[in-house]
Amino acid sequence: MPKLTILHNPHQLDFKQLFDNLATDPRKGLTADEARSRLEEFGPNALQETKRESALTILLRQFTGVIVYILVAAAGISFFLGDTVEGVAILVVLLINAVTGFGLEWNARQSMDALRKLDSTPARVLRDGHVREIASEDVTVGDILVVEAGDLVAADANLFQVNQLQVNESALTGESLPVNKNTQIPADDAPLGDQHNRLFKGTAATDGNGRAIVTGIGQQTELGKIATMVEEAKRSATPLEEKLDALANVLIWVTVGLAVLFLIVGLIRGEEPLRLVETALALAIAAIPEGMSVVATIALAYGMLRLANKKVIVKRLSAVETLGGTNVIFTDKTGTLTQNRIEVNTIQLPNLWAEVQVEEGTKNLQVIAGNSEITDSDVFQKLVQVGVLCNNAEYDDDDGNFREVGDPVDVSLLKFARAVGLNPDAINLEYARRAEKAFSSDTRMMGTLHEHEDRYIVAVKGAVEEVMNRSVSLDEKARKAQYEIAEKMAADGLRTLAFAYREIDKTTRPGDDFADRDLTYLGLIGFLDPPQTEVTPSLEACRRAGIKVIMVTGDHPATALTIASKVKLIEPGEEIVLTGKDLKPIDQLRVDEKQNVLNCRVFARVSPAQKLDMIELYQHEGNIVGMTGDGVNDAPALKKSDIGIAMGLRGTQVAAETADIVLKDDSFTSIVAAIAQGRVIFENIRKFVLFLLSCNLSEIFVVTFAGFLNVGTPLLPLQILFINIVTDVFPALALGVGRENASLMERPPRDPKTPIMDTRDWQTVVLYALAMTASVLGTYVIGTRLLGLSQDEGNNLTFYALSFTQLMHVFNLHSERSFFINEITRNRYVWYAQMLCLAILAFTYFVPVLHEVLNIQPMTTTEFGLILAAGFAPVLLIQLVRLLARMMK
Repeated sequence: MPKLTILHNPHQLDFKQLFDNLATDPRKGLTADEARSRLEEFGPNALQETKRESALTILLRQFTGVIVYILVAAAGISFFLGDTVEGVAILVVLLINAVTGFGLEWNARQSMDALRKLDSTPARVLRDGHVREIASEDVTVGDILVVEAGDLVAADANLFQVNQLQVNESALTGESLPVNKNTQIPADDAPLGDQHNRLFKGTAATDGNGRAIVTGIGQQTELGKIATMVEEAKRSATPLEEKLDALANVLIWVTVGLAVLFLIVGLIRGEEPLRLVETALALAIAAIPEGMSVVATIALAYGMLRLANKKVIVKRLSAVETLGGTNVIFTDKTGTLTQNRIEVNTIQLPNLWAEVQVEEGTKNLQVIAGNSEITDSDVFQKLVQVGVLCNNAEYDDDDGNFREVGDPVDVSLLKFARAVGLNPDAINLEYARRAEKAFSSDTRMMGTLHEHEDRYIVAVKGAVEEVMNRSVSLDEKARKAQYEIAEKMAADGLRTLAFAYREIDKTTRPGDDFADRDLTYLGLIGFLDPPQTEVTPSLEACRRAGIKVIMVTGDHPATALTIASKVKLIEPGEEIVLTGKDLKPIDQLRVDEKQNVLNCRVFARVSPAQKLDMIELYQHEGNIVGMTGDGVNDAPALKKSDIGIAMGLRGTQVAAETADIVLKDDSFTSIVAAIAQGRVIFENIRKFVLFLLSCNLSEIFVVTFAGFLNVGTPLLPLQILFINIVTDVFPALALGVGRENASLMERPPRDPKTPIMDTRDWQTVVLYALAMTASVLGTYVIGTRLLGLSQDEGNNLTFYALSFTQLMHVFNLHSERSFFINEITRNRYVWYAQMLCLAILAFTYFVPVLHEVLNIQPMTTTEFGLILAAGFAPVLLIQLVRLLARMMK
């Protein structure tokens, strides 16, 4: 047997080419020996598993980064200087941060497992002239695949025999309706959704049967290509992670500059080098916001719990904040903006038309446009009756338990009949079926023969031109008018079927062509996957919030544009849709072509690779991109986007495992709620970062200015570390779980390039830090110079003064006018944090073991008075500055 190769563009090859190229007998299939040989050559029909990072590798990666390196260096210096307790304390902080980061990364390992679960189904193939059931992994190139309704397709294959075969490809292409398969060769550039002569691995046959020759297995299938993209798609650091790292780097460079300056000045003065090194170590510890990552994690987790109550499951904590900063959302159509169910939408009789709505679970039909009297027409009643008779589906809604079996279009016709007030079961009993002419790709019609009293009734539905060509009740003018109406309905995104009937006297024996001639034309029905009722206000909320929503679907362009208009995703004048054929790779786009893509709001017939390109294009433009999806085809884009949002009800496990957020109710409204929560969380994070930075900077200033003023070392490194991880963290945490702010959704999203702290924020931080520094250093100088306290007693006084000053500083962070009634004073967690921190400070003073660790000394009433004054002074000063600023406006 000649060496085989995987075929390229197999949808363009005819049967003879396929069987010749793949050396397969269409009547007998492969022999057992040939199949075994090909399995050895091409490998099993399974997705390849790439080498994964071990748990140890993920854990070790948590110990990388500039902050970690500086803390390790600080711990090393502490051990070298004999400060064992201090060194151990620093290492404990490092361990807490590492464990937190490890937990967040562990979920990222799951998406490929979900993809591989699609490989475990059996498959039927033709081997040695007999149909045999084998494991899907053993299907190989050249096998003859036997597919029937209910089967999950085991490999990519070209059909050569089809009998009313329909396949649900929504997970791969996004197409709402099952696709009718045939053996005709499509256009060379046909997208996957239009390659009707092919079967794709992971899709499901819903009706009919067929045989196909396998052209691709494992990683060479379309599913395999998506799996490869999921593996290769790199998830960038979230904007929050990047901005927190940037903040830390700024602080580090500030500290390095101050430390170098401090060392130079000290050496010039002739001070003891060991003392200078100890002070530099204190500066390093003061600069590093050890608690920032812990506080950010807990604040995000609190937001995650809030979202869980709103049926939004967050898998990656930082994703909550990222969603709050999102300014572009790519959304699927089917099931996200629509209800993912087919319904009768438009009725077109020869002389009347109406747009109707059938409510799920009700026997009520609403005419929402057109001729309201259409339901009284005899032609309308006959059309509904034909829709019931020419139908092989089953639908039962008794006792509120819905049961649907069969083609979604046929099911929608039964629902339609019930809404009109007819009983499909009674109609079928009254009109006993005697024969059926099944739908085929050749006739594109279905007909059924029924016996009723003294005559036969023929019910027909099918493609518009085929039904009209067989209808004797239409003249040429009427036929042309109906055809133009059908074309317009199709252009509006409706799937259109024509209906007709025929009555035959019982004395005449109907022939095999009973459905092919002498028909009486009834009219057209247009079917549509209806939009979700709550989507429109949610999209309007996005528009007000400055968020651009873009539809990306594998469905038909006209259907996509229709839904976009109905839900008001696009405004009048924006009725532009680009298809996959219109999209070039981003590195080949001219400036004008790139602008056309960026201006478009609706994309149809888009492949998974093209979704990745569009996300990358918007990310290159500086946007934070969210992506919603539910299918296998969405998995790479969900991973590539800044925030992946999967549908939990109807979505595939692949999409759910790949995404950052899963919606339990599949509602676009939940996305908007999550965005609002994300904005609240970012505002809370901004507040506690402002708090932490001003506190840390005050520590740096205290140590540095004391050195420059040559008044001693007012704080020990371990005292600074204690303040950073106790009295800083709990108030910051209380700020991080503040109440919601509805006004945030009335503002445009913040510029993704803007750091957490802008210039004005940094000015505020410096002002806060200087106020606290002046108060604490003043207290230290008063204690050591006026009260005659020793160096250890001065350290003691400064430690408690700075701790209490920072606790009181939290009340400076309010944004409302009133100092006494604002979002800080209304936040009960702030008061809990204050009480807890005061209790901890009390323990440090009264518990003997803490005396030794923190070098605590006994204090007098005067010293306690100085500490209270130091805490209240900066608050009074800041409020006075704010008052003067408001008066000057």
